[in-house]
Order: sequence, then structure tokens, then C-alpha cells
Amino acid sequence: MRLGFFTRLLDEAPPGERYRLAAEQIRHAEALGFDTAWVAQHHFNAAEGGLPSPLVFLAHVAAETRRIRLGTGIITLPLEDPLRTAEDTAVLDLLSGGRLEVGVGSGGTPASFAPFGRDSAGRAALYAEHLAVLVRAWSGEDLGGGNRLHPPAPRLTGAVWEATFSAAGGARAGRAGNGLMLSRTQPRPADRPEATLAELQRPIVDAYLENLPPDATPRIMASRTAFVADSRTEALRHAERGLSGDRLPFELPDSDLDRRITAFDVHVGTPQDVIETLQADPVLDRVTDLALQVHSVDPPHPLILRSIELLATEVAPALGWVPSAERSLA
Repeated sequence: MRLGFFTRLLDEAPPGERYRLAAEQIRHAEALGFDTAWVAQHHFNAAEGGLPSPLVFLAHVAAETRRIRLGTGIITLPLEDPLRTAEDTAVLDLLSGGRLEVGVGSGGTPASFAPFGRDSAGRAALYAEHLAVLVRAWSGEDLGGGNRLHPPAPRLTGAVWEATFSAAGGARAGRAGNGLMLSRTQPRPADRPEATLAELQRPIVDAYLENLPPDATPRIMASRTAFVADSRTEALRHAERGLSGDRLPFELPDSDLDRRITAFDVHVGTPQDVIETLQADPVLDRVTDLALQVHSVDPPHPLILRSIELLATEVAPALGWVPSAERSLA
């Protein structure tokens, strides 16, 4: 299993400071042996996520790191020009020394589509069209008039990850031989409001594996919220604030913190607390990659750095993770 650090760049700071803090967090994760770092893309709404241009940000981070793989989680592909995305990813992959992982998805914020002149209702078809163009470009195919992608980027055809909430999406990623990205949380069906995250995601994994070509290697990444602190009291104090009512996208029937932690699929507490709750997640037995983020608790920057340390030194090893330097010596 590879261990990843994921950020939506939501530190309470102006945009430039958010970027500086996130870059520091990724450097810290690399120093502690994390295998991957992932950034989310969000447009317009600073409270949703602080980064509209993930490839620009990752180019900056690539210059400040040497080993950690850098991924997008995700690029909202229906809103992008796929040829420009192919060109930008090709350049970034070269600049990073072949460390780029490209997570893509159809996007989940309908209000973001109108400013781009796109209709959210047609995003699934547009996503499929743009992904096909992206792969054709990376594959070196003729894009019209004898033109082919430059610089060439054939490696990236094997670095695609598709994010989905559905078994149909899992089957699509499997048929293509792409990686599967599972969210840290996802909406519950109206008829199953108490369904667990594992109950929702196991059918997605099943569909992915059932449709994966026989010669393809499975790549399954689960993102999870995990905030680890030196004391449970400290961790819960920040969870109380991060999961407070005025920051929720929907209302819960009461203000009980345990209910909110469960509703948002949050793993929080001391290292042992988080080890126990992550070990109880049956989906994680089937993943090749585990990416951990502090959202939606969103504690202050120094506590994010401390959480990264505790995840690398105590939590992840208890889940079977071995730092890459140790793996190379085995």
C-alpha cells in the first residue's frame, strides 16, 4: 500500500499563504516517507477549496520536492480543454521527473459550470469525450492535420485515476484499465441514510475489479479524513469546530459531535483511536493507495504538520504501510 497526503488547501489564510502552507505540508509529508501528495481543484468558492489551477501549483511543488509523487484529485475534466490539459500535464510530468499522477472526474458543483459556458446536466458525456481526447493525445495519435502532442507523454496513459461515486463509474474505470479513486465521504441514498461508507464503496470496488482487463494491475485509491493529535481532547476540540453547523453543507438532526463524526466519515483522535477506526473500514483491505486528509476538520497548520508526523510514524505502519526507503532495502 502506498501512503498519500491529500489537501483541499483550506487553511484559514489568504490564497498566497494557503499555497505556501500546503507546499510546506507536502514537503513535510515527503520528508516523513509519504509516497504521494494530492491536491483538489475547485473553482470560485474559497470555502469549498482554495485551488482552481492544480497543475500550476504542482509545478511549483515539483521544484521543491524530489521523490514524492504528485497527483490531482481531481481535475474537473468537463470544464477543461482536453488538448491544453494534455500539453500542461506532459510538461509538468517532464519537469517533475515523471512523478505526475492524473486524477480526473466529471465534477460535483453544478454552479461552477455556467461561467465556463457549460451545462452541468451534460457533464457525463463531456467528461467521456474529453477523457478520450486526453488519452489519444498522450498516446501520440494524430490529433488532426498530422499534429501530435509535443512533448510526447505516453507514460501518462498509465497514470490516469478516475473518481466516481457509482458502481457504473467503477466499471468504466476498470474497463479502461485506469486507477479508481474513492472519496473520503459520499452522499447517502435517500432510502439508505444510515448506510456506511464501506457499504456504498464496496460495490464500486467490485465493479472495478470485475471489469479490469486480465493483464491490468489494479490501482485503487481510497481517500479518508484522518486528523491525529497527541490527545483525544485536543483532536475533538478541533473536530467540534470543523464540523460545526455553520460549516456543514446539510443539516443533521442534532448537534451531537459523535453523530457528526459518523456522518462525515471522520477518523479523529489519538494515533490509537485512528488506527482502530481505520482498521474497522473493510474497504481499506482492498486498496493499493490510501490518501489521508484533515478536511473537514481543518485544524491549524502546526497541527496539520503534527498529524502528518503521527500518521507516518504510528498510524500508517499499524495498517501495514512501509516507508518507500525501507521497501527499497527489503
